[in-house]
Amino acid sequence: MISKRTKYAIKALVALAKNKDKKSMTIMEIAQQENIPKKFLEAILLDMRKQGILSSKIGIGGGYYMLKQPSEIVLTQLMRTIDGPIAMLPCVSLNFYERCEDCTDEVTCGIRDAFAQVRDASLKVMSETTLEDIVKREERLKVSKSKGKKQG
Repeated sequence: MISKRTKYAIKALVALAKNKDKKSMTIMEIAQQENIPKKFLEAILLDMRKQGILSSKIGIGGGYYMLKQPSEIVLTQLMRTIDGPIAMLPCVSLNFYERCEDCTDEVTCGIRDAFAQVRDASLKVMSETTLEDIVKREERLKVSKSKGKKQG
C-alpha cells in the first residue's frame, strides 16, 4: 500500500501536469483542486522541490511549477523519493535491502520468494508508468465515463 504522502504527491504532480495553460499553481489551488490538506501538501511540495522535481516562485503569478516534463517522471522514482522502499518486505528491496530478523534462510524462504515476485511485477508496471501516462489515463477514463452516461 502506498502512503498518503506518496498519493498526495502524485495527485499534486498530476494537477500541475494538467495545468498547461498556467505555468504555476499555488499551494491553495492544488490543495482545493485535489482535496489535500494544505499543511500536509506544503511539506510534500517542499520535499519535491528539494529533490529537483519542482520549483517555485514568489509574488504575483507565483506558485509551484514542474522542472521536469511529465513524461520524465516515473512512478518508481517518485515513490522512492517520497517514501523510500517500494518492496513490501525489506529482504526483497532492491535499493533498501535489510535482512529479516526472524529469517533463518533467505534462499529457501517461500515468503521471500513470493514477495520478490510481487515486487518484480509491481516494479515492471511502476517503472513503465510516467506522470504523463497517469494524466492520459484520467482523460481516457473521463471520456469513457461520459460515454457511459450518454448511453444509459
